Amino acid sequence: MNFPPARILAIESSCDETACAVLEDGRALLASTVASQMDIHARFGGVFPEVASRQHVLSVVPVVEQTLANAHLTLGDVDAIAVTRGPGLAGSLVVGMNMAKGLSLGSGKPLVGVNHLEGHLYSGWIYQAGDTPPAEPKFPLMALLVSGGHTELNLMTRHLKYQRLGSTLDDAAGEAFDKVARLLGLSYPGGPAIQQAAGDGNPERFNFPRAWLDGTHNFSFSGLKTAVLREVRTLEKKSNDLPIADLAASFQAAVVDVLLNKTLSAAREFNAKEILVAGGVSANEALRNAFLAQDEFAVHIPPLSLCTDNAAMIAAAGYYRFVNGHQDGLDLDVMPTWPLS
Repeated sequence: MNFPPARILAIESSCDETACAVLEDGRALLASTVASQMDIHARFGGVFPEVASRQHVLSVVPVVEQTLANAHLTLGDVDAIAVTRGPGLAGSLVVGMNMAKGLSLGSGKPLVGVNHLEGHLYSGWIYQAGDTPPAEPKFPLMALLVSGGHTELNLMTRHLKYQRLGSTLDDAAGEAFDKVARLLGLSYPGGPAIQQAAGDGNPERFNFPRAWLDGTHNFSFSGLKTAVLREVRTLEKKSNDLPIADLAASFQAAVVDVLLNKTLSAAREFNAKEILVAGGVSANEALRNAFLAQDEFAVHIPPLSLCTDNAAMIAAAGYYRFVNGHQDGLDLDVMPTWPLS
């Protein structure tokens, strides 16, 4: 289906990144700016919500101005303004929302609220303007959304049409990475730290459990996290020198095994044409390699810059909502509708 041309400016501030992007026609990225707070929150071992919201206040205007300058555009050159409406930290969301509302009110441009998780799914459509456009994901599409706060499978039958098949019953995969990294004395955020530590490790040394939850498309990582904790305590009784690399590699292998095989199983069951993997954990090298190594389904995984929170993905989802007639008023709330609809 052909959609009309439109240029979308988007703002994302759901957690600890202040981001803005301009996207053309739902795919071509003209400019993207992300102001990360990772170094600020590292001292706390996680995101400090009040600190995050204050930093958004300082960053949001310069980030928007820089993005427009990098795109060689003015606000008058865009067709609509998209903004993350949740889920996320309320104080952080409000900053981005108020900036978007102000831009909409001042310019008369339509405002489009976007679910943050929907944005992650649409990161699979984006390419850098000027590059050769890659093939678009084909429907029906099995989408694995895997991040710090969410792990779930959604069947996309067309644009903006989702069937939620399953989700985590406890810890999200990214949350498990953070908690296990803390157990192993690794730095925050846990995902990159475990990936780095696992590089020199033996993924088969520890046979950590896989929660298959047969008969469902749900996930569970709490038991795996507990198994790592028990192994660490057992090893500490014998020696203070923990085999960090082997523990990290074995834990990572267990997570990847479950994510890969449950996604493939769901894709077969629902006759999906292709697979999309998105969200912060999709930046994990072992996970990317595992999906790309199988040859049963074509797989779409965003470039690393679009795996973590960014505004380009919000602009992509916002485009498809805008061209399908979705517009919001200035009373737009930060509480998102879920499931996606």
